[in-house]
Amino acid sequence: MRNIWLISDTHFNHANILNFTDHAGNLTRPEFDNVEQMDECMIERWNSVVKPSDIVYHLGDVLFGDNKQEWMDTHWAKLHGKKRLVIGNHDNPKFLMPYFKKVMLWRQFTEFGLLLSHVPVHETALKRPKPGERQEYEDMFRYHNVHGHIHTNPSPAPEYHCVCVEQINYTPVNIEELKIA
Repeated sequence: MRNIWLISDTHFNHANILNFTDHAGNLTRPEFDNVEQMDECMIERWNSVVKPSDIVYHLGDVLFGDNKQEWMDTHWAKLHGKKRLVIGNHDNPKFLMPYFKKVMLWRQFTEFGLLLSHVPVHETALKRPKPGERQEYEDMFRYHNVHGHIHTNPSPAPEYHCVCVEQINYTPVNIEELKIA
C-alpha cells in the first residue's frame, strides 16, 4: 500500500461539535463525552495507521475553539506523518500554514483517478480527458471526488467519497482503498 492517507473535518478542540445533530436530530459524534476524549481518540486512531514518514492529506476543518495555538503546540506534533492541508471553509490558512508541509485549495491524483477537495465539487469538475488524448465531453475520463465537509450526511453520488471522521471511524483512509485508475 502507498503511504498516503486521507482524513477530513477532525474539528480538534471543538467542544461544541459534540452538540451538533444531523438532519434527523441525531448527534453527529455520540461516542464522546467531552472534547478531550474526542481529540485523544482521533490522535490514537490516526497514529494507529499513519507512520511518521507517511503523507497525510487533511481535507479541511482542522480545529476550532479557544486556545488554538496552545492546542496545536501541545498536540499537533503527536500526530504522525507529513501533513498537507486542503483548506476547509473553517480553516485559517495563515494560522495553519506553519503546521503543514503544503497548503492547497484542492489536489488532483491522476494516477489514482481522484480529486481531493474539502466540499464536494460540481460533477463537471470530475470530467477530464485521459492523458494524451482529445475527447468529447461525454467520453472524458471521470475522476472520483474525495471530500469532507458533510460530516454524517451521504455523498451526492457514487463517484463521491466522504472522508469526514464520522464516516471513517475517526481513522485516516489509505488512498489505495479509494483509487479508480
